[in-house]
Amino acid sequence: MKTFKDNAGNEWSVEVNVAALKRIRSLTGTDLLEVISGGDLLERLMRDPVLLCDILYALVKPQADQKQISDESFGAAMAGDAIDAATAALLDELVAFCPSPRDRTNLGRVLMVVRSAMDKARDVVEARLEGGEIERIVEEAIKETTSGNSSGAAPASSASIPAT
Repeated sequence: MKTFKDNAGNEWSVEVNVAALKRIRSLTGTDLLEVISGGDLLERLMRDPVLLCDILYALVKPQADQKQISDESFGAAMAGDAIDAATAALLDELVAFCPSPRDRTNLGRVLMVVRSAMDKARDVVEARLEGGEIERIVEEAIKETTSGNSSGAAPASSASIPAT
């Protein structure tokens, strides 16, 4: 069982089992097993923090009910590092849940590849930032905008419009 902390300091235990999958399906309409079957749910979870937090809340709802934490309060405490930790906990637990050893292995490998690709993309952005490439692109765009012939770009002043 994995755990994560939200930004309000609440610790949540993440355990994927049949009861949790049924609760997630019932409350969100999402079949978390799509991640295993090769659907696009994994990609959606990685880029949609609202969907991710809805699924996480459904997953931890019994704990939230005990702590008297609403869906709204749970969502308000989820940002930044908390989302990253919760995502890792959810996906790791989903791998552990896989009934088939082959599915566990394959999903584990998929997650490793996805995480590696995301790290590489972050490295590229960091290198561009550190190398000044982003600043150069912005400066060039500003120069193009301000150095072009702007005589037709600005609206005419009311003084230059003939009265009729």
